[in-house]
Amino acid sequence: MAKKNKKYIFITGGVASSLGKGLAAASIASLLERRGIKINLLKMDPYINVDPGTMSPTQHGEVFVTDDGAETDLDLGHYERFTTLTLSKKNNFTTGQVYLQVIENEREGKYLGKTVQVVPHITNEIKRRINLAAEDCELLIGEIGGTVGDIESQPYLESIRQFAHDVGTENVLFIHLVLVPYIEAAGELKSKPAQHSVKELRSLGLFPQMIILRADRDIDEGIVEKIALFCNVKKQNVFKSLDQNLIYKVPLAFNKQGLDQRITEELGMWTTNPNTSSLEKVVYNAENPRDTVNIGIVGKYTELIESYKSLDEALSHGAFANQLKLNLVYIDAEELEGKSANDVASKLKDIHGVLVPGGFGERGTEGKITAIKHARENNIPYFGICLGLQLAMIEFARNCAGISAATSEEFSENGDLVIHYMPGQTRDGSKGASMRLGAYDCEIKKKTLAYKIYGKTQISERHRHRLEVNNDYLERLQNSGMEISGINKELNLVEIIELPTHPYFIGCQYHPEFKSKPDLPHPLFTTFIEATYQRKGSLHE
Repeated sequence: MAKKNKKYIFITGGVASSLGKGLAAASIASLLERRGIKINLLKMDPYINVDPGTMSPTQHGEVFVTDDGAETDLDLGHYERFTTLTLSKKNNFTTGQVYLQVIENEREGKYLGKTVQVVPHITNEIKRRINLAAEDCELLIGEIGGTVGDIESQPYLESIRQFAHDVGTENVLFIHLVLVPYIEAAGELKSKPAQHSVKELRSLGLFPQMIILRADRDIDEGIVEKIALFCNVKKQNVFKSLDQNLIYKVPLAFNKQGLDQRITEELGMWTTNPNTSSLEKVVYNAENPRDTVNIGIVGKYTELIESYKSLDEALSHGAFANQLKLNLVYIDAEELEGKSANDVASKLKDIHGVLVPGGFGERGTEGKITAIKHARENNIPYFGICLGLQLAMIEFARNCAGISAATSEEFSENGDLVIHYMPGQTRDGSKGASMRLGAYDCEIKKKTLAYKIYGKTQISERHRHRLEVNNDYLERLQNSGMEISGINKELNLVEIIELPTHPYFIGCQYHPEFKSKPDLPHPLFTTFIEATYQRKGSLHE
């Protein structure tokens, strides 16, 4: 049973999906944490997949990785970026995980031969996981994925209804986020879908005390009053969430309307006003850039758009820190394959920095290698992440270390496997741990670019990959001028590479984007953006 004095906020969505419940939850969390409340967040996903790691990023978006190696929903990325929290597998669960646990319990005889049903067995398992996420906080913000009315969401809605009954309704706040659509032909916003969504919620025994209205334009007071009246919610508890050109404005917009103040009043939590100065500085820098830099992101076209949410945000954080505007130029790697040096130079002529992100599969890799070669030979700042490090190794091996048949075991079993599966690992993971997931330590060598960037010798970063640099080739690569500036000592694995003769050429085997925050940007992104700006300056001298 949950403690009585703990507080809970449950956020549901209505009318349409992709309204930004995750951003709303993260923004509310940011404000309440800045008020001094010890918070935690939980994303409950109604799909039956056991984890997002097996889902197509083009359908579901990025997979966010936590320190403890959980592959989670991308909303956890928003949660971490907007707060000081370091999340874990406790902060996200799916219907698949819930049913799997209940079925395993039944197989082990834990239900003593009773008929296993959605109520109480599935709902009890959901409530158990809510309590687990709330263990170390004063207030838990739980977000339910999907839309009210979906068959998949019903067990969750029933669970939070019961949960409020269990812990006392005075300790629970239900917030419903709804779309207020603009009908072009009528020239007005319509409140009816929102009313119907709340009616649907109420029919399930949930009575939202607060409503957030999503719209692409301002909502007049008449609509706010109408929704308050017909949804039986106090007018001062109806708030607007309008489209913003920068997501970090959302908490500030909520705060301006007094949303966090009303939450604390409704829950009986008396706190100081939040200190939002660091967010205000981020917004100021974003809106007052001193210049623009062009970053070329080289990848497969299909993966460029949806799969790199954290990467796009981390690049933005680096730009905010340098007070620069970022122009991200997505370059389809396949268009660079087989091209002459002149063709590549003309395609990349306006690019001030080249980034090759993580990825899987062989398609487009030769184009990425071509882009890396161009960046290396022309002193263009280069930043390689995960696969971006591996391809930089292959390019250097082929063109600088005389290993002309250098390749990765992911693409071929023949040739010089500069990148390989570690002994005991397989391509499909059928023989146990096939992926290095979560936080691993890295020791940084002094007097290197990596040491200059981090300012320390011991770091921890998050991984999500299968293949590693083959240590058998390291001596030849180092003798040819490649610097191995970061290693994982425990497993003796390469973590960071760089070229001392180049103004800024670095690759890391991990995903630094997972640990970047707008007001605490990751140093790799800050310095990469800074180097691209210096490159731009040198071109115009």
